[in-house]
This record gives sequence, C-alpha cells and structure tokens, in this order.
Amino acid sequence: MLAGKLPMELLSRLLSDIDVRDPRVALGARAGEDAALIDMGDRYLVAKTDPITFATDLIGWYLVQVNSNDLATMGATPRWLMATLLLPEGATEEQTEAIFTQLLEACGSLGITLIGGHTEITYDLPRPIAVGALLGEVAKDRVVLSSGARVGDSIVLTQGIAIEGTSILAREAEEALIVGGVSQSVIERAKAFLFTPGISVAKAAAIACDTTDVHAMHDPTEGGVATALMELATAAGVGLTVEVERIPILSECQAICDALSLDPL
Repeated sequence: MLAGKLPMELLSRLLSDIDVRDPRVALGARAGEDAALIDMGDRYLVAKTDPITFATDLIGWYLVQVNSNDLATMGATPRWLMATLLLPEGATEEQTEAIFTQLLEACGSLGITLIGGHTEITYDLPRPIAVGALLGEVAKDRVVLSSGARVGDSIVLTQGIAIEGTSILAREAEEALIVGGVSQSVIERAKAFLFTPGISVAKAAAIACDTTDVHAMHDPTEGGVATALMELATAAGVGLTVEVERIPILSECQAICDALSLDPL
C-alpha cells in the first residue's frame, strides 16, 4: 500500500469487526468520524488520537493542532492531552526541550492541559514521531457528527487550500522549490501558513455551531479536501456534488504545486 491513510474500504472492514461491550460508548471507531464519544451522564467525553509522522519542524505544536481540530469539528472543547514522543538515536536535549516547549505553548493557546504521556529514544527512526491522545467534552445537544450530513445540505469550505500541505512543503522541501523556480518570498509566506491563516479550525467550527444548525463538520488536515469529502460521504452514507471550480486555491499553494508537479486537490 502507498504511504498515507488506509484505503477507506479496508479501514471500514477492520472497524466493523470491533465488538463494543461498554454501553457508555455512544460513538466508537467508525470510518469518517473524527473522534469517539463516551457517555458521562450530562455530557460526552470526546476522545481522539492522531500522530505526526511526516513533519519534523514544529512537531509538538503540530500535534496539538491536528488533534484539537478533530474535537472542534464535533462541537467539542479540548481539555486534556497525553503525548508520546519517539526520538531517533542522536537526538539532543535541545531538540527534546524545543518539542516540549512547542507542546506547552500550543496547549496554552487552546486552554488544554498536558496531563502525561511517554518519551523514549527509539531504534531505526529517521526522524521524530509524535502521537497525541486528546480528551475533551461536549454537551449532548451540541455534538456534531460527520454522519449527520443530509441530502440537500450545502458544503462550505471555510478557508482556501491547501494550507497544511503548502506549509509543510515550504518547510521540508525548500531547496527543491527554489530549484523549481519558486521565489523565496512565496516560500516564506507559505511557511507562515501554519499560523496565518493557520491550520486550526477551532474558531471557524465554534462560529458555525453558534450561528446555524450544523448537520456535519469534518477537518481536511492530514488528507486534504478530497479525502475529507470522501470520509464525510462515507460516514453519512450520501453522495456529494462538488463544484471544483469554486474551491479557492491559494496562490502560494498553486505555485508550489506547479513547481513539484502536484495537484492542489
């Protein structure tokens, strides 16, 4: 199989074999859903885990963002994070301290408390790998599921694409981009995409939930718009009609994709 997420058909088949024995599991592992829901009486505990395996720059900050995004799209507030950090042999104390500082700063900006985790130096790793397990909470009447999408709903994209992928390429493949003719100013703007406009969807999700009756939300980070739409459709059991020409592609994204012969979508 190719690098990336498992094929949707395979993942769905594997998850269908899970035997949920605890009646408090309101939503377990399901293809297309961003997190699990545990019934805690007056509210749901929301649980999510996600790794960072491809980006090395700002990996600690990144870990917090991608996990909190998946809680935000369920209408939840992130509260508690556990982080596992696997470091390659030869990693320095300075590198480890930098990642830990990133974790704390990112958690602080979102009101999340780092409550534990695990760290170790691991054989045969080419780069650091970070895995987060984030817990949050949501009132039962505020939860939003990917499976809630209905026939007749409008698909709304809150920002241009591709913020995450463009920034990662600018940070991880700068030399190749320069060779491909991308200007330094474009590369620097693309690097800053992690913060401006930023990959967090927390504010947009909260505004949506406070403004209208949202049937479904999904986070396009770690997969892009095409994967997010497929996951949304799979979870809801509906088809989607997408007007490709109306998807706003950021100019920096287009320039970088042109240089590397990539499709922004």
